[in-house]
Amino acid sequence: MVKKIFSNIYIWIILLLVYAPILWLMAFSFTSSKTIGTWTGFSLDLYVKMFQNTSMMEALKNTLILGISSAVISTFIGTFAAIGIYNMKNRSKKVVKAINQIPILNADIVTAVSLMILFVTVFNVQRGLLTALLAHITFCTPYVILNVLPRLHQTNNNLYEAALDLGATPTQALFKVVIPEVLPGMVSGFLLAFTLSIDDFAVTVFNIGSANTLSTYIYKSLTKTSQPIELRALFTVIIIIIATILIFNNIKSAKKAKEMK
Repeated sequence: MVKKIFSNIYIWIILLLVYAPILWLMAFSFTSSKTIGTWTGFSLDLYVKMFQNTSMMEALKNTLILGISSAVISTFIGTFAAIGIYNMKNRSKKVVKAINQIPILNADIVTAVSLMILFVTVFNVQRGLLTALLAHITFCTPYVILNVLPRLHQTNNNLYEAALDLGATPTQALFKVVIPEVLPGMVSGFLLAFTLSIDDFAVTVFNIGSANTLSTYIYKSLTKTSQPIELRALFTVIIIIIATILIFNNIKSAKKAKEMK
């Protein structure tokens, strides 16, 4: 009994340490005070200013463009790469899977600097959204492969062969049999790639040049003497959107679990 009480207390302390700063930030997004901790009355001024801040909105737009584009392309490349790896011979498969692990195990700063040197010195291209997109695709694709490969191992190879025997072309069998089987892995790979892209800082800051995403915009804002207080409102909107998606997903999963019983 005592052990259970202390376990619950420990969990609540951890949750408090994690979520208290977030809730504190969200609370003070509804006041126009320049200092967090000083309440000057309820106000939505920060939300109005957030949409009026063109540089912040531009950074948000670039973040979404990079996140969605890199996730879509990484999912496409990673899915077909995973199918190719799955159909390799055992020795070749092990080598390629080991190579695929390198970008994941590598420190972000190593990947970031390596890609920057490649773009600037080898290809001699100006850094911008395009180079940032290529960089994001490079480090997101291995994660997609890792999400799709387990689904391929769970599929029945006889289904593909049966489709061919019934008159389907290899392309038709791929898109009507294999792809539906690995679709959950593709979805999880897409979501992971999107999250990594939005969250990334090191790879982005070294390869985006003068453009900004939210991570680079926040970093540059923190180096100034006065930070835009509208960031509090932006963070609150992002947190609410993420929390809503998680709650909706949990409710949906709970309903599915009940139906299966």
